[in-house]
Amino acid sequence: MTRIFFRSAFAILFCILGIIGGHELSLHYASQIAATGMIEFLRDFGLPTIGAIVGIAVSPLFYRLFETLVFAIEDSIARLQPAEALSGAIGLVVGLVVSFFVRDIFQGFTQLPRYGPMLSFVLYALITMFFSYLGVRVGLRQRLSTWTRGAMHGGDAPPKLLDTSVIIDGRILEIVQAGFLDGRLIVPKFVLRELQTIADSVDALKRGRGRRGLEVLSQLRDASQSLEVLDRDVHERDVDGKLVVLARDMGAHILTNDFNLNRVASLQGVKILNINVLANALKPVVIPGEGMAVAIVKDGKEPNQGVGYLDDGTMIVVENGRALKGENVSVEVTSVLQTAAGRMIFAKLKR
Repeated sequence: MTRIFFRSAFAILFCILGIIGGHELSLHYASQIAATGMIEFLRDFGLPTIGAIVGIAVSPLFYRLFETLVFAIEDSIARLQPAEALSGAIGLVVGLVVSFFVRDIFQGFTQLPRYGPMLSFVLYALITMFFSYLGVRVGLRQRLSTWTRGAMHGGDAPPKLLDTSVIIDGRILEIVQAGFLDGRLIVPKFVLRELQTIADSVDALKRGRGRRGLEVLSQLRDASQSLEVLDRDVHERDVDGKLVVLARDMGAHILTNDFNLNRVASLQGVKILNINVLANALKPVVIPGEGMAVAIVKDGKEPNQGVGYLDDGTMIVVENGRALKGENVSVEVTSVLQTAAGRMIFAKLKR
């Protein structure tokens, strides 16, 4: 019903435009029409009728263009978060209001001979488009006010953007299954494309990692009802840059285990949830003087050192433990070294 209404409206409007155009043509070529002896017929009926027929004939073409434009705008708006669409609309209104108040600046151009009114109209149209576009851009960048941040995720936990490294790592699946993550989990489409590129790599190792990441995503979708793929791109060259800009615009956090992305995002005010930091925080706390049992599995870098590992993967370097490789020994912790890559425990054999 709506489509029929708009088709009919377009046909009527273009019919009216055709009648006006035909009448204007009859006035413009009045001398040539007078030579035919049919000036009144062509002026009042002939050319306006032809114009109306042409207008009705071309109206479906313009309706299809109109419909395509509407669908494109609708699709673009649908990709936005509600608060983004709201702030963009507010920016547009502010831009139109500003352009309305500066319109008087161009009134003086109307006094110019011949093309003054046209020049005034063109300049006003340009300044209106400028302020409207600027308002929309500023609104989408969330610079109008900070109150839209809270509306971005409806008062719930902020959405989390997953990067390629944390998907391939796979531990995110166990964290989600354990219920330690709330809010929406979002995989941007450019991250998915990078994952597919890795899965299609000629290098067997990369291909295996990529396929593992796709499998993790499939299991994440089953484990979390809030996982979604976001079909939105930003004007940045690399995936990390796109993630940072997107997270800043959406008020989202980034889930990663990439140390470089961690640093870049933190510098730009984006909150990072680093899986490696979480893993280190969950490791048992040990203090100097504490005793424990460990199996010496290999030689250390320094002379007479032996190396073992706790169940969580923490490395223990045992002084004078090389000769006891392959044995379970009792050791006493002497010091603990915490680094960005993890934690190392230094110990000595118990007497």
